[in-house]
Amino acid sequence: MSRVALITGGSRGIGLGIAKKLAEEGFNLAINGVREEASVREALESLRSLGARVEYLQGNIASREDRESIISGLIAKFGKIDVLVNNAGVAPRTRSDIFDITEEDFDHLMDINLRGTFFLTQAIAKWMAELKMNKPDSDISIVTITSISAEVASTTRASYCMSKSALSMLSKVLAVKMAEFGIPVYEIRPGVIETDMIEKVRETYHQGVKNGMTLEPRMGVPEDIGKVVAALVKGDLPYSTGQVISVDGGMTIARM
Repeated sequence: MSRVALITGGSRGIGLGIAKKLAEEGFNLAINGVREEASVREALESLRSLGARVEYLQGNIASREDRESIISGLIAKFGKIDVLVNNAGVAPRTRSDIFDITEEDFDHLMDINLRGTFFLTQAIAKWMAELKMNKPDSDISIVTITSISAEVASTTRASYCMSKSALSMLSKVLAVKMAEFGIPVYEIRPGVIETDMIEKVRETYHQGVKNGMTLEPRMGVPEDIGKVVAALVKGDLPYSTGQVISVDGGMTIARM
C-alpha cells in the first residue's frame, strides 16, 4: 500500500515542489491549502499525472475548526498518515521595522506560521503515535519547513523570524517526544527560494546572488526542497532524527 503524505500549503511554491517529488516517489498525497479547490485544480492534476492519488483538504490551519476538518478529511479519505510535512506559512503583510509592527499583523502571521502549525502537529503526532504502536513496522515521519530566518535576523521581518525560530524549537522538542515511538522528526531551513512569496523583493535577491550572497550562484527552486524532503522520508538519512538541514546554497556559512 502506498504511503500517504499530508503537505500543508502544498498547492503552490515550496509545498508544490515537495508534493511533486513525493508523487514521483510513489506517495499518495493529501494537499492542504486555503484556496478553493477549483483555483488549484491545475496543480492537483499535475500531481495526479505523476501517478499519485491526490485529495485536496481545504482549510486554514490557523482555525481550530479547519484543522479538525483537515484531519477528519484525511481519516475519511485515507485512513492513515505516514508523513506530515509542515510547510504552510505566510510572509509579513508589510516589511515593517521592528519598531512599527502592529499587533494585528503580528497576530495574523503567528496564528498561521506558529500557532496553527503547532496545534495541527500536536493532533497529528498523537494519531501517528497510535498508528505506530498498532503497526510498529510502519514508516512514519514528520518534517517541518522553517527558514534560514530561524537564525538569521532581519529588522524588517521580526515576527517572521520569531515564528521560524519557534518552529525550530518545536521540531527539536517533537523529535525528543516522538523518539518514544520510533518516529523521526526533521527540520529543513530553506534559503532564498524562487516562489511568489519573494515577489516584491525578487530583484534584490537576484542582485544579492550576483554579488555572492550564496556560494552556489543561483537562487533555490522548490524542487530543491522536495528532493531533500524525499530523502528524509524515504530513510536515506538514517540515525538522524532531530537534525536541521539548511538548503540555502551555502548562504549561511560564515565567511571571512
